[in-house]
Amino acid sequence: MKTDARSKILNRIAAVRRQTDAAFSFDDLNNEDIYKPVLPDAVTCFKTELEAISGKCEVCVSENDVFIKLADFLQINNLLPVFCRDTHIQKKLIQNNIPFTDKESDFETMKSGVTGCEFLVARTGSVLVTSAGDSGRQMNVFPPVHIVLATTSQLVNYPGDALEAISKKYGNNLPTAITTITGPSRTADIEKTLVLGAHGPKEFVVFLSEK
Repeated sequence: MKTDARSKILNRIAAVRRQTDAAFSFDDLNNEDIYKPVLPDAVTCFKTELEAISGKCEVCVSENDVFIKLADFLQINNLLPVFCRDTHIQKKLIQNNIPFTDKESDFETMKSGVTGCEFLVARTGSVLVTSAGDSGRQMNVFPPVHIVLATTSQLVNYPGDALEAISKKYGNNLPTAITTITGPSRTADIEKTLVLGAHGPKEFVVFLSEK
């Protein structure tokens, strides 16, 4: 009797699945069916979406402009020295006389941290990061102010495009962690009051270079 009842339940579940699969398939969808179009362009859309969720995006005309504006931002907001583990970024910080540290003794007391990223998603204002590279996982969640340096060549339109690009980049050697960051950490669990920095960075800033 128990076996018959179990079989009936499983058969009903299977029938529902068949009906659902027949009525709907993700293969019939494309990005435009799920998300709004990327308008008026990828850079403007990314900036608009990120700032709509309390993030910041500074669009720069060149790499040199990035580090000029980064130095001003860090100085004005008393965020120096910035914590950085990325050796490529460290070289640029040295060239531009921006104080930084990568000492583990400074990690827990850092005021700000700077990293690179993999891709930017224009439609959602998201930044896709992985555990690959010098920054690892910690730098994407620990700094009170998380600063990301990126270029327009890293912009894609939709989340699916970013995942496809990651797959092409790494092939069968995908990083152990692949994450999208959409603005600063926030929650409204307590009395439905929005609080920034509850589970991660309180400020999230992207310096985006057009060249």
